[in-house]
Amino acid sequence: MGMVKTEITLKNARDEGNAQDGLIKTEAVRSVTITAIADTGAMYPVINEDLCQKLGLAYREERIVHVADGQSIRCKTTEAVDVCWKDRNFVCPTIVIPGSKYVLLGAIALEGMDIVVNPVTQELEGAHGDEAVIPLLSYTM
Repeated sequence: MGMVKTEITLKNARDEGNAQDGLIKTEAVRSVTITAIADTGAMYPVINEDLCQKLGLAYREERIVHVADGQSIRCKTTEAVDVCWKDRNFVCPTIVIPGSKYVLLGAIALEGMDIVVNPVTQELEGAHGDEAVIPLLSYTM
């Protein structure tokens, strides 16, 4: 399967909360719309330092990540980002890989938005059609 690219919007989730609380105007929420690679092998979304700075994200911790070419790299994780694709969104941290040329949309965000990669069309689509379904497998009524 080739590289599947898609347009996503990343928003600073802290800014969104501040806007909801009336502390800042909605227009002040820092966001970036970019083309990302849907990478089902990556756990978290991946951004570079420039995007991190544009979004005004604070770093949370350092982690060692293993990349596709076999290298292990020490990277920082960020505070929550609202990852938006079409009419869906999911809030999660990102991994900042210094100098990365690519933005990756990892498996956690894909799963959280109920999106799958269609191997035939090489496009993203809703796993359960047009409506996002959130699985709660251990919950019983």
